[in-house]
Amino acid sequence: MEIRDAQRKVDEWISQFEEGYWPPLTNLARLIEEVGELARELNHRFGSKIKKPEEPNQKLALELADVLFVLIVIANEQGIDLDEALESVLTKYRKRDGERWAPTTSSKNQ
Repeated sequence: MEIRDAQRKVDEWISQFEEGYWPPLTNLARLIEEVGELARELNHRFGSKIKKPEEPNQKLALELADVLFVLIVIANEQGIDLDEALESVLTKYRKRDGERWAPTTSSKNQ
């Protein structure tokens, strides 16, 4: 699925409710909340904080998808095409960081 398709699907989901899109700062708070949940899961898996026995296992993919969903919501509410924005940022990184690190020897990144 392209990001544009994801943006359309998220818009269809939100548009079915009378409340529609929440204000930008509310969505920012939602994003921070979701990133916190992602951080907690990563810390439990790879960090020093051990999960309590009574805490349920979370799926890392779903935590990442929650973050992505809210990012798409913010983009939609602001009228941002994320396909275009991502292509622009990739171009920026290619120019700025293209020679910063040693290239891989595999052909997958070429």
